[in-house]
Amino acid sequence: MNTFYLLRKLKDIFVKLFCVFSALCVIVPFLFILVFLFKSGASSLDFDFFTQLPKPIGEKDGGIANAIIGTLILMGLTFFIGTPIGILSGIFICEYGNDTLKKIVRFSADFFNSTPSIVIGIIVYSWIVIPMHGFSAIAAAVALSLIFVPIVCRTTEDALLLVPKELRDAALALGIRKWKVICYIMLETAKQGILSGILVALARIAGETAPLLFTAFGNQYWTFRLNEPVSALPLLIFEYAISPYEQWHKEAWASALILLSLIFLLHFSLRVLLRKTT
Repeated sequence: MNTFYLLRKLKDIFVKLFCVFSALCVIVPFLFILVFLFKSGASSLDFDFFTQLPKPIGEKDGGIANAIIGTLILMGLTFFIGTPIGILSGIFICEYGNDTLKKIVRFSADFFNSTPSIVIGIIVYSWIVIPMHGFSAIAAAVALSLIFVPIVCRTTEDALLLVPKELRDAALALGIRKWKVICYIMLETAKQGILSGILVALARIAGETAPLLFTAFGNQYWTFRLNEPVSALPLLIFEYAISPYEQWHKEAWASALILLSLIFLLHFSLRVLLRKTT
């Protein structure tokens, strides 16, 4: 009896230690990356870095303000293009369409979720950049939307499926039209889950580089026209990181730190949002 108890105790200790080790395997790399980025890029962070345009090698007080603004523009465009499509497609899967159409939409969303982003960039390059005879923020936003929409679609579907079926049936039994039930009951009940999916999708596209190489191309100057090339933090990091200049390497690390901070802010907002739901 004592031997059996001791064996169970050893198994319990082993499982606990393995769980702790697994947790450390998740936490330690994150902390290492955070500390390394801060150590490598913090020295380049100052007021000019956030407010000035990039300057040639050898000149001081250069910044990445155009890349920060460009990233926000692309995220905003992607949000306005992809959010309605993603939410409506999620509603279609849950509330409309026959089983065959639902399977097709689900498969398409899952397919785009697993498609390499560089392939999406090439496709949008052929569809939009070549016909428009130039790179543009619009083309970049379309490419990012193809990544953004499937995530929002599937999270919207999952959020709507969590709404109790009795709630919808009761509203329909009272004679409320279906579109009103969807807008005022289903979406209202599932809004926190849908918003969480949108924030996750924004965090995903914020760091995408490959599609922007074929669509946004980059720009060293201020630009607010959507039909012109636009800079973005991932593009700038890529350009500076592969350059032979030490100054640009430091600025690439600082830009990576800013981008990571932006993604961290989105995830932090997601955690706060989820906490409010509980």
